[in-house]
Amino acid sequence: MEQIKRYITDHKEELLELLRHLCHIPAPSHHEEQRAAFCQDWLQAQGAEGVYTDRAMNVIFPLHCEGSNKITVFVAHTDTVFPDTEPMPFFENEEEIRCPGAGDDTASLAVLLMTAKFFIQHHIKPQNGILFVANSGEEGLGNLKGTRALFQSYEGRIAQFISFDSSIHAIANRCVGSHRYEVEVRTAGGHSWGAFGTPNAIAALCAIVQEIYTTPLPVKEHCKATYNVGDISGGTSVNTIAQSARMLCEYRSDDEELLAHMQAVFARIFERANNDDVQVFVTKIGDRPCGIVDTPTIRALCRTCEDIIRSVTGEGVVYKSSSTDCNIPLSLGIPAICIGVYEGGGAHTREEWVRKASLAPGLEIAIRVALSFA
Repeated sequence: MEQIKRYITDHKEELLELLRHLCHIPAPSHHEEQRAAFCQDWLQAQGAEGVYTDRAMNVIFPLHCEGSNKITVFVAHTDTVFPDTEPMPFFENEEEIRCPGAGDDTASLAVLLMTAKFFIQHHIKPQNGILFVANSGEEGLGNLKGTRALFQSYEGRIAQFISFDSSIHAIANRCVGSHRYEVEVRTAGGHSWGAFGTPNAIAALCAIVQEIYTTPLPVKEHCKATYNVGDISGGTSVNTIAQSARMLCEYRSDDEELLAHMQAVFARIFERANNDDVQVFVTKIGDRPCGIVDTPTIRALCRTCEDIIRSVTGEGVVYKSSSTDCNIPLSLGIPAICIGVYEGGGAHTREEWVRKASLAPGLEIAIRVALSFA
């Protein structure tokens, strides 16, 4: 504990500076190249041996993993939900850092890197091996590609998986599955005066959206389902009956039965909208599995992390369902939870913020959790 406290005190400003730097590196899903390159270079500069970037743009630092099939994985994702390819607005005062993506998951990424540095500086060699991974593709249409690739590369070798991707007082031990679709509606279209009465693709698409939003949700104790239309576009001009319109939509649930119910509901809606005059084309663009592992192993994993969080913060934790990189290991029957290492708000908005004072206790939590598997 003395070494941990000293390390945090000595590196508190370095942690903040690392977060500032990462915030200025744009990293939309599928375009995390700049952050990945920075993370690999930074880890190598700290003395990390064997760090590499894989085909999915995961930056992987294997620590004493040779020959082990009981590896523990710690991840924080490099991508943000925002599509920006230029640095996003950044603001800082005495108490907060404000930047889109500052919390989700850039603060966690900074903590992960500083945790890896602690292990390097103190020459810690975990008995069963640890992978520190700055992974790609967690947000949106990234479709968890980084974690999928990680489990292919290390198939049969990972014993447990912990993601840093939440607020400091929460543990996600259930995963929310989702199916995501691009839906395009096409019609003959025409001139708004001369062809008036011809089906309009925008109107037809809006009718589909209306039906989605008036569909009763299934009910099941301790579980829920949701839906969302997140992007919509189409048409040609104000005086043209739209020939094409498209949307991106999804449904989610933390229960496999409810997820299957929503799949059937959406399929019926799309099928009913399709006819001779209105063609509906549906493409699945995202599939996050829903899985629950309720075993003594995962309960022990939760207790370990909860005890450390309580010890550091003096407060309890809330257990919740969430859609994170943990979806993949949980769907494979591998114990996985998501914990938080910062306090902030406004996730997935351009007003996102991180409380600077929360980063030091967050780093202590991360180091102590990682050491418990060393």
